[in-house]
Amino acid sequence: MSKRDYYEILSVERTATEVEIKSAYRKQALKYHPDRNPGDKQAEERFKECAEAYAVLADGDKRAAYDRFGHAGVASAAGAGGFDPSVFTGFEDILGGLGDIFGFGDLFGGARRRGGPQRGRDLRYDLEISFEESAQGAETSIQIPREENCEACKGSGAAPGTQATICSMCRGQGQVRTQQGFFTVARTCPQCRGNGKTITKPCTTCRGAGRVAKERKITVKIPAGIATGQQLRLQGEGEAGYSGGPPGSLYVVIQVQDHEFFRRDGMNLFCEVPVNFTTVVLGGEIEVPTLDGVETVKVPEGTLTGTTLRLRGKGMPDVNGRGHGDLFATVQVRTPKKMSKEQRQAIEQLAKVLPKDKFEPRKRDDEQQEERNLFDRVKDMFG
Repeated sequence: MSKRDYYEILSVERTATEVEIKSAYRKQALKYHPDRNPGDKQAEERFKECAEAYAVLADGDKRAAYDRFGHAGVASAAGAGGFDPSVFTGFEDILGGLGDIFGFGDLFGGARRRGGPQRGRDLRYDLEISFEESAQGAETSIQIPREENCEACKGSGAAPGTQATICSMCRGQGQVRTQQGFFTVARTCPQCRGNGKTITKPCTTCRGAGRVAKERKITVKIPAGIATGQQLRLQGEGEAGYSGGPPGSLYVVIQVQDHEFFRRDGMNLFCEVPVNFTTVVLGGEIEVPTLDGVETVKVPEGTLTGTTLRLRGKGMPDVNGRGHGDLFATVQVRTPKKMSKEQRQAIEQLAKVLPKDKFEPRKRDDEQQEERNLFDRVKDMFG
């Protein structure tokens, strides 16, 4: 019987990339693997067929020979039986991390013993802080629910005064191996669940689990300058490890509340400052709030609304302690809603000497000159 085309077996075009071929092979391997289809000879043949096709098409030289001469060009590469078992060296890597999800991590003698020391699970905690706390730094306490080693049995799961015994089924290996066709399949031992040991008298406190759920109060130091989305790693504050393994870490993810006045962009701060009309016309001083208090800033005469004043070093501190950003204050001319009689008379007098509002498109230079003339006239009126 003639062999099927390798591209047809993997359901890819002849122009398929290496990534596309690898992805197609993963799908076929998961579908037809003998462990997923016990006793199905047809699935086993399809699986070997896919492996042979991948062994050729995943190798640049073999693929080039196959494209040019067909099966005759790679006859020796596929082996006498048309199948090269060495293609499964590192099969878990070929699956791209799917091995743990689908159970392939235990195949081809590559299973990892679960009974040895294992690191505890990492935890995440979302912490909301105020804008001021992010700017100045702070220290706070949080409550974390987590799994910890049982104090009664010291995490062994066995009742105090007793100890676990070597599993009789796997003889302490944590795995049992069976032969399926070409493959030796290693599975987690069902009796000891991969621990390699069995507990005849479990601890009454943790019921043999070796761990108990507890809630801990943990102090968190928040560095000045931290921003939304940044996280703090508290090593060893995650869940307890297994079989003497180290504990995991706690990741505190920061969410900073909005400020009513400041807006942050990186290390810089932005705000809008209301300024009286006479101040922008004649020049003067205004007070600008900062993180350190109020700063007095000079406003040049003839300042237009929308002008931005820069206060160097008055922004947010760098979270790594490398200086501060700047504060940018945008001038917004303040229009009074209520005026005294004297104020109104002064404004009316000013209105008489100002040109009427009328839209007349002009060149940019003309507009700037007109603004300068206007400010000069206003300045003369107010002395």
